[in-house]
Amino acid sequence: MLWLAMVSGALMAQKTIEVSVTNPAKAERKAQPVVLQLAAMGMDVRSAIVTQDGQEIASQLDDLDGDGRMDELCFLTDLEKKGKQSFRVELLPTGEPRQYEARVYADMMLTNKKIKSSNKQDLYISSLTVDNGTNPYWMLHHHGPAFENELVAYRIYFDHRQTVDTYGKYHKGLELRQTQFYPDNEQKAAGFGDDVLWVGNTFGLGTLRGWNGQEPQMLQDVDHRTLRILSRGPLRTVVEVVDEGWKSPTPNTWHPAPITARTLYILYAGRRDIQVDVRFNKPAADYRFATGIINVKDSEEFSDRQGLRGCWGTDWPVSAKDSVGHKRETVGLGICIPVKHVVSELPANKDNYPYVISTPTDELHYAITFGSDNEDFGYHSAKEWFEYLKTWRKELEAPVEVSVREVR
Repeated sequence: MLWLAMVSGALMAQKTIEVSVTNPAKAERKAQPVVLQLAAMGMDVRSAIVTQDGQEIASQLDDLDGDGRMDELCFLTDLEKKGKQSFRVELLPTGEPRQYEARVYADMMLTNKKIKSSNKQDLYISSLTVDNGTNPYWMLHHHGPAFENELVAYRIYFDHRQTVDTYGKYHKGLELRQTQFYPDNEQKAAGFGDDVLWVGNTFGLGTLRGWNGQEPQMLQDVDHRTLRILSRGPLRTVVEVVDEGWKSPTPNTWHPAPITARTLYILYAGRRDIQVDVRFNKPAADYRFATGIINVKDSEEFSDRQGLRGCWGTDWPVSAKDSVGHKRETVGLGICIPVKHVVSELPANKDNYPYVISTPTDELHYAITFGSDNEDFGYHSAKEWFEYLKTWRKELEAPVEVSVREVR
């Protein structure tokens, strides 16, 4: 009887909800993320099944704060202009997350000096925390976490720069498991992608930095720095960067106490852009920050003066001493910052197209994107790229509308 009561209680605890997703725009939408906050469901969700018209579709559960409870459920959908779709979601208090074909990939690994090959490293890790003054940049293969979907790939440097770097592809598909960001000659001949951007000490693609009133400041003075892969798919990767006790300089004559920044880089399948979500441990109105994109050599610039900025240019993807075996790469870069966060858009300099940004709260959000001219599926001129950026901004500013109704 006790066993029957326990089973009955578990069955009663599950919930079924109907999720309606509406496209408010007069343009079709592809690979639109639908994200449900599970705390609002009033139950500990262990597994979920999402169906549309009776057919199961891929979904993903994520524990983003490490407390052992799932925080978010996400799935993807395509929508016609002004279109609406309905989904049935079963939330279960038992079991394990369901398995689906991976459309994304992420890894981070220590360098194994016993293995000479740059694409056969095997010391995989999920997280690393270092103290102030410790720089693991050369201890980590590809220098930090790397992650991808079928369109694009990225990595984040594990040092005081924390730069976002890019890997361009020729064809759609997942590659990093095989190339580990460093394709060999055989892989290059077979059409695998490669590093397509030299970043140096620049912003790279939308890296968050401090601002002292005159110039960007790297994150050198932190108590502890953590990089962690929170989610590896199947539909999105989530990489976390935590700068604990960051003694960020400010333009003020007085210096506020250290601040801790937790940054999530979220990449969904089917999309070339990344959501950058920053959460501070307190309201950050007294601070100023900087971000932007690298000024690719001889690049053409686009800006709408409202937080959307991009460039299209060609340069070597590595330093001059490492250029053997590489070719000049043409890329398009883009950043979209909500206008409420923009303090000023600064003129381009030899390194960057910079912004000074701020927030009156404890949150800061923006998005970054890139494309490689090598792609057989993407953009191949500044005109095409800048038109994409304009469309991208409209999409970001008019997200799909999601409503939830409990069925039982």
